[in-house]
Amino acid sequence: MKTCPLCKGSIVNGVSTFTVDLGFGVVVVRDVPATVCSQCGEEWLSDNTAVKLENIVETARQKHVTVEVARWSEAVA
Repeated sequence: MKTCPLCKGSIVNGVSTFTVDLGFGVVVVRDVPATVCSQCGEEWLSDNTAVKLENIVETARQKHVTVEVARWSEAVA
């Protein structure tokens, strides 16, 4: 089992909410797969997940949306 480098709690698989402020609008992606510290709540994303999130944000930026809210399972399908 992995240990959190911040508080020494246990790191477990979980989900996160990812939010980006684009200046003209915001993007929120819910239920993003992450590893999460069960004690302090710190979250880490895999490289693959981060790339997919970048693509979601870029699409929202191109659409110039004010608010974009998506679920991970629907956004990457």
